[in-house]
Amino acid sequence: MALHPAVAAVRLGVRRALSDLAPNSVVLVACSGGADSLALVSAAVAESRRGALRVVGATVDHGLQEGSAAHATRVVEQMAALGADETVSARVAVEGEGMGPEAAAREARYSVLGEMARHFGAAVVLLGHTLDDQAETVLLGLARGAGARSLAGMRRSFDGFRRPLLDVTRLQTETACLVEGLEPWTDPHNSDERFTRVRVRTRVLPLLEDELGPGVAATLARTADQLRVDTAYLDEVSASALASARLEDGLSAAVLADLHAAVRLRVLRSAALEAGALPAELATVHLEELDALVTRWHGQQWVDLPGHLRGVRAGGVVRFEAAPR
Repeated sequence: MALHPAVAAVRLGVRRALSDLAPNSVVLVACSGGADSLALVSAAVAESRRGALRVVGATVDHGLQEGSAAHATRVVEQMAALGADETVSARVAVEGEGMGPEAAAREARYSVLGEMARHFGAAVVLLGHTLDDQAETVLLGLARGAGARSLAGMRRSFDGFRRPLLDVTRLQTETACLVEGLEPWTDPHNSDERFTRVRVRTRVLPLLEDELGPGVAATLARTADQLRVDTAYLDEVSASALASARLEDGLSAAVLADLHAAVRLRVLRSAALEAGALPAELATVHLEELDALVTRWHGQQWVDLPGHLRGVRAGGVVRFEAAPR
């Protein structure tokens, strides 16, 4: 019997993401119990039979909501019922100086998922972000004025993590769950308009669809894909330039000054992050001030950066040091 189009769309995304894995590879699938990740687990189990893969369903309890432990137990039961070969859950402490609650939870979640992947010897970790999530990410980046890196949205793969559903809409994952008789959890945070992402989801994107016509989310996601190719190339060039600019005590201001601005700003960003700057707070204004140490230096000595850090120029060297507390 033919698959429902929504189920087929989810499975196709997963099939493509797993196509390069060898038989008997382990696939760790992150699941919150929501429609996106529940549909992802179902598709991963179905597609694992094609490639003789082992599926480990994983859920992370952030401990941020009442009843979270009971919810994690329910998700484990759902993943087992869907046919996951193994299931695992972990509770994490959400911390993160200088981060918002969403960023801190994400950092904690990815860290423990990475630990789980190593424990099970997983070849990849699958995440359930959809085309709608990608569109929201692009709009948030645009609103922050965060440049091409942010407008490029979420990567399809990074550090062993893969996002198979970036061409699949939230409506399709919800429909897939309905068709397959799955009962997804609705996270109350997803309707809490204190969160900027929720306002983008419930107000901004619907308004854009009303005013500009349907397909805005898909267009934003497609734009992210196009920008990501350019960003990846510039990142490669910048990594080489950073290596060339390195000195024992910092970076050569002369070498930096000879770089194209698009490359130089990326080099300065990478160097600042290496030194401990907070990625969630390192903004364009900080990079422009660092750039001024290179291209418009008139004796100014430092630039304050998020993470109790300073960018300092002394003579022909730009370096990063701890800021006094």
